[in-house]
Amino acid sequence: MVNLQGDEKTAYVRAMFNRIARRYDLLNTAISGGMHHRWRRLAARMAVDGVPLPLGLSSTLSATKGKEEGLGEGSRALDVATGTGDFALALLAKGVPRVVGLDFLPSMIALAEAKARRKKHRARVSLVVGDALHLPFPPDSFQWVTSGFNMRNVADLELALAEMARVARPGGRVVILEITPLPPKGFFPHLFRWYFSAVTPLIGQLLAGDREAYTYLPSSVLRFPDAPALAKKMEAAGLTQVRYRLLGFGSTAVHVGEKPARE
Repeated sequence: MVNLQGDEKTAYVRAMFNRIARRYDLLNTAISGGMHHRWRRLAARMAVDGVPLPLGLSSTLSATKGKEEGLGEGSRALDVATGTGDFALALLAKGVPRVVGLDFLPSMIALAEAKARRKKHRARVSLVVGDALHLPFPPDSFQWVTSGFNMRNVADLELALAEMARVARPGGRVVILEITPLPPKGFFPHLFRWYFSAVTPLIGQLLAGDREAYTYLPSSVLRFPDAPALAKKMEAAGLTQVRYRLLGFGSTAVHVGEKPARE
């Protein structure tokens, strides 16, 4: 795949996800063996509870207190590039009172709305069409700002991170769940790259009739920052105490950063 940038990447990603929207959940489950649901639940727990668990650290981490005052009735979470809403619903399951799910595709928002109704959560989730690079919210709006498996698709990662940090409240958390590049050597990294480059496009062809979309997936991962590099980019966006946990034999990472509280 050509290394697309800027508006060209945005247009390509928009068209691709529109094509596969109705098969998106099925394909995620097939490719990850169903683990993406477990990983989202874990990321939601790390967002809300603030539990470090066995994390990699990119900076000195002070002790966390566990579940905090953020679960007050007025607190909200924002899930950026929510897709069909799985991360947003995982946050609700962790006790977040209200969640806003944002995606730039109306087709994904429609699927998320249907899923929220089926799960009896429609009253607690607001689903809006919007751009991750220009979030339509004032600063300091959300106690938690999350994104799952979508930061590698944005046209400007640094701007997306800055926007997530901007709309987080002081003392709030920004959490990113994303596939991460593996080291170049080793048996599992070699096996993972073979699976991604050979098997994943085949699954896309069989289940969605779209080999191209799932050829994009491995190429997008190869160009995405690895876990330590993403942690540094989150720090550059103004977040502190950035830490991460590697999942799936190191193929996936949950990053957590905090917006500094005002003095």
